[in-house]
Amino acid sequence: MEKLAIIGSGTMGHSIALSAAWSGLSVKMYGLDDLDLSNGLLGIQQKISILIENGLLPSSQSDQVLSRISLTKSKEEAVSEATFVIECIPEDLGLKQELFKYLDEICSPDVILASNTSGLSLSKMLADTKHPERFVLTHFWNPAHLIPLVEVLRTSLTASSVFKRTIDLLNLMGKKPVEVKKEVPGLIGNRLQFALLREALSLLEEGVASKEDIDAAVIYSIGRRLPVTGPIASADMGGLDVFAAISDYLFKDLSNADRAFSSMRSLVEQKKMGLKSSEGFYLWDKKFSDEMTGSREKELIRQLKQDRGIE
Repeated sequence: MEKLAIIGSGTMGHSIALSAAWSGLSVKMYGLDDLDLSNGLLGIQQKISILIENGLLPSSQSDQVLSRISLTKSKEEAVSEATFVIECIPEDLGLKQELFKYLDEICSPDVILASNTSGLSLSKMLADTKHPERFVLTHFWNPAHLIPLVEVLRTSLTASSVFKRTIDLLNLMGKKPVEVKKEVPGLIGNRLQFALLREALSLLEEGVASKEDIDAAVIYSIGRRLPVTGPIASADMGGLDVFAAISDYLFKDLSNADRAFSSMRSLVEQKKMGLKSSEGFYLWDKKFSDEMTGSREKELIRQLKQDRGIE
């Protein structure tokens, strides 16, 4: 069984660590300082409590899960016994290149080194490494302990054994790994997510509908179907002749904007970042924030329980 090291204890790092420990793996989680590690551990404990409350984890097993996670402020200590390392540091190419060069030097060649990035080039990240055959990209989706998808990308130099071990590890963790066969910005999920966002903001700026009604149009239509059929299967079910005819007249009218819309840029310039600053397109006061985050978490838990056959 793989021994995991997670470099980073932030939003993604601690959630991936929990997901691994939940599946029975031993994990060492690195944080910059005591505060980082304390916040990461608190996040893990809070998430475990919610898993218990919703019947996903027996309360008798909570201590076992926590005991599988150890904390350290030393990168060297974090990877000292690891067979598989996942970096979850900030999305900065220079930082990731520096980290991977360091890890490549101190880790045994049979240790797999993975990145959780979705926006940076894996090939560029390992440019200064000596063992490119052991690198792979594993993009977990937030929140990583509840969302099954992990996008996996290998370069032309990645060893087939490394790819197989990666898929085996993700399956053991109860994830749904999908292979990205070509290195493209945004991989699969973010390209689809931002294509939808681009059209939604185009409709908003053109005054076609309010933000509330645009969101509702997704939630109460394709949002209801997407958990069962993705866009390609949906086209098959709707009839490819119908979808081809609609594509011929609709595609040319869809947005092809190649940068963020003015409405979004204006909000960013005003420091209105959304949930994290309490205002964006919506006003995220405590009541609205708690309602939306709670509802999303509840729905993700419901779907995960369904995936695992838990009543």
